Amino acid sequence: MDTAAGQSLYPLHRSKTVHLVRHAQGVHNVAGEKNHDEYLSYEYFDAHLTPLGWEQVGNLRKHVIACGLSKTIELVVVSPLLRTMQTAVGVFGGEAYTDGISEPPLMMADVGHSDHLAVSSLNCPPFLAVERCREQMGVHPCDKRRTISEYRNMFPAIDFSLIESDEDILWVSDVREKTEDVSARGLKLWTRKEKEIAVVTHSSFLFNTLRAFGNDCHPNIKSEICKHFTNCELRSIVIIDRGMIGSSESTTNYPGKIPRGPDLPSEAAD
Repeated sequence: MDTAAGQSLYPLHRSKTVHLVRHAQGVHNVAGEKNHDEYLSYEYFDAHLTPLGWEQVGNLRKHVIACGLSKTIELVVVSPLLRTMQTAVGVFGGEAYTDGISEPPLMMADVGHSDHLAVSSLNCPPFLAVERCREQMGVHPCDKRRTISEYRNMFPAIDFSLIESDEDILWVSDVREKTEDVSARGLKLWTRKEKEIAVVTHSSFLFNTLRAFGNDCHPNIKSEICKHFTNCELRSIVIIDRGMIGSSESTTNYPGKIPRGPDLPSEAAD
């Protein structure tokens, strides 16, 4: 086989598909684009989505349904901040929640001054909040989270069990997290056993994580991998486990028929 064009083969079960999503437009984005100093304002603590942000969520939801992603994603991993959880449940959650449903809603009505209906947890993948995929932390109040107790009331069906501290002990007011530290925690995110995952997260987290990849690719591919995400952009990537870290048995490989009786050539067995 001619591999001069850069083609290669790899076992399917040693790879996984990850659908990366940056949150929709938040109120801090609007203010910060006008004046970067606004990111220092506590007015935007744990910023929520704008009305335009919710329109972006609706458009992306239509897309993931139309292209079939809503039926193939096994898990939605989400940063535990208001804007990312609003985006995640709006895009990948169930339909509008109605009284009489026994399962708790993914999101209660009007969370984050949204005037948005409650979102059902029926007929959608599980949602898992993970601190590791939070935005670059420190200094900017928009990146500080509320208590997990508050979030559980807002998003009853999101699983917060991996978060050990109710209070936000990671964000500090006077030190901005180093970009290499953001990359380091991003590289630990891909060890989940699920094979198709959506991750709803933030611009700096995505950029600093992805720039660690693609060094073995054509420069154009490296550029495609590392470019900044716009609000509510979805980009699908494949993670290949070259080091067999977290490798698993294939669910689709098949060893072939073994003839009954003595060890004979296939022709003789037939």
